[in-house]
Amino acid sequence: YNEYKSYLRFNMSLRVFTVVRRGQYLQFQRCFHKDGNQEEAPYPGVNAHFTNKMRFVLPEDIPTIPVYQVLNKNGKVVTPADDPGFEQDDLVTMYQYMVRTSVMDRILMQSQRQGRISFYMTNFGEEAIQIGSARALKFRDVVFPQYREAGVFLWRGYTPLECMHQCFGTAKDHGKGRQMPVHYTGLKANIQSVSSPLGTQIPQASGYAYALKQRDKGSCVTVFFGEGAASEGDCHSAMNMAATLDCPVIFFCRNNGYAISTSTSEQYRGDGIASRGIGYGIPAIRFDGNDLFAVYNVTEAARRMAVEGQRPVILEAMTYRVGHHSTSDDSTAYRSVDEVHYWDNVDTPISRIKLYLSEKGWWDEQAEKEFRGEVRKEILKSFQEAENTKLPNPLWIFDDTWDDIPIHLEDQKRELIKHLGEYGSHYNLENYEPMK
Repeated sequence: YNEYKSYLRFNMSLRVFTVVRRGQYLQFQRCFHKDGNQEEAPYPGVNAHFTNKMRFVLPEDIPTIPVYQVLNKNGKVVTPADDPGFEQDDLVTMYQYMVRTSVMDRILMQSQRQGRISFYMTNFGEEAIQIGSARALKFRDVVFPQYREAGVFLWRGYTPLECMHQCFGTAKDHGKGRQMPVHYTGLKANIQSVSSPLGTQIPQASGYAYALKQRDKGSCVTVFFGEGAASEGDCHSAMNMAATLDCPVIFFCRNNGYAISTSTSEQYRGDGIASRGIGYGIPAIRFDGNDLFAVYNVTEAARRMAVEGQRPVILEAMTYRVGHHSTSDDSTAYRSVDEVHYWDNVDTPISRIKLYLSEKGWWDEQAEKEFRGEVRKEILKSFQEAENTKLPNPLWIFDDTWDDIPIHLEDQKRELIKHLGEYGSHYNLENYEPMK
């Protein structure tokens, strides 16, 4: 870290919010220095001068964006001035939410392996991203999730029991059992529903932010996505729209190394995702996603830029997806056990904060043992309650889309009622809410 200047530089001409490496910034400037021709090019599509030198801009001539870090893997603060200075109760609560997310993950993943739920996606290795960003945002800021943001839901008041009802698809699921597991919907948490199609939430977030700009200047939108989703055309459209319309949206990219089985080396040739901000004219920063303090500092600063400046910001959190992409994936087919072992045991978001708390005297092994035991009991109780809850009324499938149900759906509803009346014994209807 010492080879970097210990400040965040926001260069207005390039609109890049980043930590600048010593010497390389001057090298970057020399790539575009003015020669003897000082005449400005009058074309409406560019703000530049003419030059008599033919020079291609080569990627290797531009320094890579470094990774901003506050708390290293040993739980030590690199630069004391960057420590957010959380009070003991506040930081312990954040740590506990990280642990709660991890414990819930393990229980639900194991339940899927036992055939008790159909599908699951873990958040292992990305707990700091979720809790750090959720802590920095205001509740009034709407969130558009991808599918690996369970910690954000929990932080905003979504309970483990609500997560269980959703994963089991019970009658008490807010979505009435219509979605796959982990597709939470959080009206009470001011979070939009998780949806399966990759990247669709990104342009939706830009559109929502544009509407927000018209009526509420005090809040912003945050949209989460992975570096794989950044390869979708939706991402380009969303960022370009947000840039040209100055939408107050934070594009939060979780660069965890893999898009299912596709590694980053096969996804892009450029300098990750943050570097794209230059082309769009959007401020951008790359930071350590395993570092709770860095995540918090960056998200807080980005929110301030988005709200006060009424403009978009790109965040690229560097992290590692410890778990399989989902329970339908076997990551041992495309990455080594040793690689996963390092990120699961040596450099984890949870271990960093635990070391920091222990050094402060705010946490110890006894507190760890007691808390994990309590959380496990709480989540298992929620699990059992959801597992024993009846499934949704089959007729609810026709609800909540139309104010007045169209004739063709009314016909289908009558056909379903007739069918279940004749053959209901084949469907274990005793496990469902009664049809009324």
